[in-house]
Amino acid sequence: MAQIGTDTRAAKAFLEAGNVVGIPTETVYGLAGNAFNPDAVLTIFRVKNRPSFDPLIIHTDSLDKLDQFVTNIPEPARKLAEAYWPGPLTLLLPKRDLIPDLVTAGLPNVAVRIPNHPLTLALLRSLDFPLAAPSANPFGYISPTTAHHVADQLGDQIPYILDGGPAGVGIESTIVGFENNKATVFRLGGMALDQIEKIIGSVSVQTHSTSNPKAPGMLSSHYAPRKPLILVSPGETPQPSERAGALVFREAFGGFLPENQRILSPTGDLNEAAKNLFAHLRALDALPIDVIYAEPLPNEGLGWAMNDRLRRASVQ
Repeated sequence: MAQIGTDTRAAKAFLEAGNVVGIPTETVYGLAGNAFNPDAVLTIFRVKNRPSFDPLIIHTDSLDKLDQFVTNIPEPARKLAEAYWPGPLTLLLPKRDLIPDLVTAGLPNVAVRIPNHPLTLALLRSLDFPLAAPSANPFGYISPTTAHHVADQLGDQIPYILDGGPAGVGIESTIVGFENNKATVFRLGGMALDQIEKIIGSVSVQTHSTSNPKAPGMLSSHYAPRKPLILVSPGETPQPSERAGALVFREAFGGFLPENQRILSPTGDLNEAAKNLFAHLRALDALPIDVIYAEPLPNEGLGWAMNDRLRRASVQ
């Protein structure tokens, strides 16, 4: 079973030996391995049971290191990096040959970001390689936001989990790509659209699901609990049942058992809701119920990203 601790030196030793470990970030916990080592990257895919056509994000600790991994940084990408790194923002940039094709699923661009977590930044500073690190959960399941979430799901397959406490943002990073200096958002996430447009102006959004994704997190079925999740229409209250659970934004559904409901933010704070989203889904998934009803959030700020996650997690 994986050891859980706060020792970055222990995590470093495992990573340098070619192992993969759990690491904290401000978004969700990651399953990390040496991005330059194809065997370590293969281990990430094996442990997650992740399809090899779904690319990974690499993590580093400094904008100055980016030239080691990419051939070009478009001006809007540099502006976003300077404004928001470290933070919940991933940039798609043309990769150097040093990055194995396995990391990018054979695509010419690599997804890269600087995570905003002190333990992981300290770990990255101590390494002479970046970390490939998708979310530390079995592929398609709810993303982990604590070290114990990682241990519960993958603890028998990895040696160490770096414990940085609960994730502060709670949903994955926003992914932005560039073509001819024009920006496209490929995954909605912890960086709201209005924050991006404040720096570089209007962007297009292309987050539709695909079996041949251009970026991580674009597949149609993702982030899903094991219980069927039904996304209700705005303002709709589903038929109450003792065998049904509910994930709601501000107020509980009438008629549902209180213990079968989870409220994302009683005050209507979208940041608090994002932080609670995956943990509340996990809690509902562990209950003796048959179905989970989820209420959509306001389509503003981080609400867009949370609704995207709920749509992908829902019964199609």
